[in-house]
Amino acid sequence: MPEDTNNDEAYKRARKRVEELRGFYSHLAIYLAVNLCLFILNMVTSREHLWFYWPLIGWGIGVLIHAVSLVLEGPLSARWEERKINQLMEKDRSRWRPQPPRPQAP
Repeated sequence: MPEDTNNDEAYKRARKRVEELRGFYSHLAIYLAVNLCLFILNMVTSREHLWFYWPLIGWGIGVLIHAVSLVLEGPLSARWEERKINQLMEKDRSRWRPQPPRPQAP
């Protein structure tokens, strides 16, 4: 039965990662589509005053941060939280685990 539990946990982690990636790809696709429309709108309305790059840059920073958060899992990532929970649980278990008797000095 423990093997099934490990497989379930691995599946949940993999599924969560796929959801995170899907969220990023959706974010990227919307970013590209909207900014393409803004570029076309800017070119059609006025070629003298270019403004399309401001939302492109601002939103692009957000997309970049989203990408970096997927690649570099910082101290507040879900995996860090899971490791910290396991660490604290193990510490708690060892505190309440019966200790072997200490040898008495002669």
